[in-house]
Amino acid sequence: MNVSSKRSFFVASDFNGFLGLLVDNLSVMAFLATALIGIFGFPADLVYTRMFPGTALGVLLGNLAYTAMARRLAQRSGREDTTAMPLGVDAPTSIGMALLVLGPAFLSYKQSGMDEHAAAVATWQLGMASLVVMGVLKTVLSFFGAMVQRHVPRAGLLGSIAGIALVLMGFLPLVEIMKVPIVGFAGLGVVLYALVARGRMPWNLPGVLVAFVIGLVLYEVLGPLGWLGHGYHAVSAWRWRFAIPWPTLQWVHGLPLTVPYLPLILPFGLLMVVGGINVTESARAAGDDYNTRDILLVEALATLIAGCCGGVAQTTPYIGQPAYRAMGARIGYTLIAGIVIGLGGVFGYLSNLVELLPLAVLAPILVFVAIGITTQAFEATPTRYAAAVVFSFFPAIARMVAIKLGDPTYVAPDHFTTLYNDASQGISELAVINVLGNGFIITSMIWASFVVAMIDAKPGRAAWIVLLGGVLTLFGVIHSVTPAGNLYLPWQLDTASRSIVLQFSAAYAVLALVLGVFSLQRGSAPAAPIQH
Repeated sequence: MNVSSKRSFFVASDFNGFLGLLVDNLSVMAFLATALIGIFGFPADLVYTRMFPGTALGVLLGNLAYTAMARRLAQRSGREDTTAMPLGVDAPTSIGMALLVLGPAFLSYKQSGMDEHAAAVATWQLGMASLVVMGVLKTVLSFFGAMVQRHVPRAGLLGSIAGIALVLMGFLPLVEIMKVPIVGFAGLGVVLYALVARGRMPWNLPGVLVAFVIGLVLYEVLGPLGWLGHGYHAVSAWRWRFAIPWPTLQWVHGLPLTVPYLPLILPFGLLMVVGGINVTESARAAGDDYNTRDILLVEALATLIAGCCGGVAQTTPYIGQPAYRAMGARIGYTLIAGIVIGLGGVFGYLSNLVELLPLAVLAPILVFVAIGITTQAFEATPTRYAAAVVFSFFPAIARMVAIKLGDPTYVAPDHFTTLYNDASQGISELAVINVLGNGFIITSMIWASFVVAMIDAKPGRAAWIVLLGGVLTLFGVIHSVTPAGNLYLPWQLDTASRSIVLQFSAAYAVLALVLGVFSLQRGSAPAAPIQH
């Protein structure tokens, strides 16, 4: 008889894992809602009764499947300490979807003449269709995960997602934290102490839970006393929102709307495939030997179903499986978390928690995850490729600056247009920032990949990668000259925009030519590193 058949399905420390996984998901969904509603003025009811239930359904189904996989692995291996793979809403791409796809699309639809409700529905359909596209892509790639890893350098894959993590998932939530610094900074410090410094919490409580409680107590005690200034808002009334995420064909109407955003949507899906491979390897190193294809396929189908049922944020296996294992979580924690999150989307208590809990309390976990993802990009990449990882961050930084500069809160629209078109000294600085940031995920992959090739003394390979970048630039896949980052045919652009496109494409072509000449040299050993 297997040892595993004698053990309980749940252990006491599964509760710790459940709390950690719940707060992780709650933090991401809170930022998603805050960005759409607070920044872009998206109707709250559509977020909470259409987007949340479908997204939560994906988390429920994925965690149920991962629980069953863990149970089967425990029975097969006879090990009592098998830990299930955690699954949840992916933080970097969910925040990216809100800030780079859904929010800008909603504003552009309203500017085109749609009323607010019609624009919101079209945006929701776009979000659903985006998830379906990503789900299909991930389903196909789940059978070719190893091939993806072979053809794209790890520095390019991890560097591009680390760029998202650093500026969108780390810096922007940090800004939200410092809007209410007394609350947010204390919570962030506890998270860093518990999860980075590995400090011991009282009664061995999860660090995320302690940070959450401290932040919430500070908020509710100091806020009414006026010590938080305008950072405190009284708790709104509890509202029941019952919404079953039924399958719908609304996503079909959103498919044509995804075309301008494919340079973002497709890399989002690709990154989750590679991330899933890395997470499975991490779990295997910790002692849980899951089948990589099964992990990827379950996650892909969870995303696909979520998209067909109204969801707008994709799921992913979380990279912290060894951390959940270290805190004692085993098989039951994913089952509890999946059920609580899934039912929370149906009965509305998930949206109520998001409304009741300030982002300054929830955001510290996002900053920690951003730190972890960025750190992993360096730890999982050979040291000699560190420069390639760093180089891949710049397009993401440009995208973040463009988001802020494009916000009328910071720059008046008329002044923005004037700055953008000012070419008195070459291409205007604002235009360069916008063009550099558009399509930044693919740009980051290309930049890191050609630097890796050069470090490996393969200038010919680097030349072909750079040349690919020039071709993609011509059609706006990267470096789109439109503020929204749309695709286009270069000959359909106005003279000024076409000039920028041709200059950027020519820059890639010239560099490819130079690298091609370098590849003709005999002896390709890399030069000795410069000593500082």
